Amino acid sequence: MNTIDVSRYANSEKWLERALKTIPLGSQTFSKSKTQYPAGVSPYFLVRGKGSRVWDVDGNEYIDLVNSLAAVTLGYNDPDVTRAVEAQLKDGVIFSLPHPLEAQVAEKIVEMVPCAEMVRFGKNGSDATAGAIRVARAHTGRDHVAVCGYHGWQDWYIGSTARNLGVPKSTRAMTHTFTYNNIDSLQKLFTEYKDQFAAVILEPMNVAYPEKGFLEAVKELTHKNGAVLVFDETITGFRYSKGGAQEYFGVTPDLATFGKGLANGYPLSAVAGRADIMRLMEEVFFSFTFGGETLSLAASLATMTKLQKEPVIETITATGKKILEGLNALIEKHDAGSFLSTAGHPTWSFFVIKDTPSYSMWEIKTLFLQEMFARGILTIGTHNVSFAHTAKDVATVIAAYDEVIGMMKTAVENEQLKQMLRCEPLKPLFKVR
Repeated sequence: MNTIDVSRYANSEKWLERALKTIPLGSQTFSKSKTQYPAGVSPYFLVRGKGSRVWDVDGNEYIDLVNSLAAVTLGYNDPDVTRAVEAQLKDGVIFSLPHPLEAQVAEKIVEMVPCAEMVRFGKNGSDATAGAIRVARAHTGRDHVAVCGYHGWQDWYIGSTARNLGVPKSTRAMTHTFTYNNIDSLQKLFTEYKDQFAAVILEPMNVAYPEKGFLEAVKELTHKNGAVLVFDETITGFRYSKGGAQEYFGVTPDLATFGKGLANGYPLSAVAGRADIMRLMEEVFFSFTFGGETLSLAASLATMTKLQKEPVIETITATGKKILEGLNALIEKHDAGSFLSTAGHPTWSFFVIKDTPSYSMWEIKTLFLQEMFARGILTIGTHNVSFAHTAKDVATVIAAYDEVIGMMKTAVENEQLKQMLRCEPLKPLFKVR
């Protein structure tokens, strides 16, 4: 029987009970909610972050591999970003006219990102993707959109997923999904809806690497059919390379959207791309009271400047490779390759759990989370690496994986998983990718 002290999460449980009275799911973000974290063995609320570490409401310390869903690239409370925000705070947060920071940050994005000729800001990645689709529709005079990956909560995209409750059928009918690394699935859409597509939007990479020539073929096919190519770089931007996945893979889209690491956790997103398309933003309504909020812009300028001056990308890539190499060695050591594997880019990689004859991946993942949390590792099965992660952090993470993969192997091989769990298993969830 497992001897985890579940009282270590007592305050989290109390705060969740309190929050649920006024907040649906108890969280503003689906991926941070109780749907993702097994009850009784998980922290639910964090109160502080510094570098690579966070502390929950019970005072438990964790090495954070989630990093606010990959929004934190430099580390929590990065001194350069914090200094920039503190300095701007003294002058003001929002004004009655634009602040020069808007132009400075836009110029920095144009300097760094291959496709960027003009830029507009939002607050969330969903703002940016919705803006990109709206301006693509305005540019082409067409309505249909082909999607591949996760592109936010707005009607135009989420209507194509299982979470489409509340989205009109007429909106859902204009969004079509194609399969990553399968160019024929995109060709099929263009054939079926000839001359109707305004845009093709995809994450240039998430779990799997693009097969040779795939992104190039997507671009060629999109342009051949008169549509706009949009790369959703909400996560890959300023993480895979300074210029994002488009620079990393050498394929330049017409438009790209950014968020997450753009400002090291401050709320800022951007649509960037060809000037002839972006100038339509003068007519297309894409307007936010807080689009020019200065603290996030100051944080963004400091973040991107640091990316240019220091080996951030090189460091997080090297750190991520060490995690993947160590994890793959452990999967082999414990002979767990039948149900465990890894995927993704080193800076944003995945610990992949598969169903076994006796257990679903959700049941196995519940044991994984229970045990990793108990060992002070905050994870959802991804490794969202930050510049603040140290060699010592990596060693601690790998040591925890060694113990936990051994437990997972025993649970599966001896059919002891139910006895090892101190909670109800997670239920199958909406998968964003």
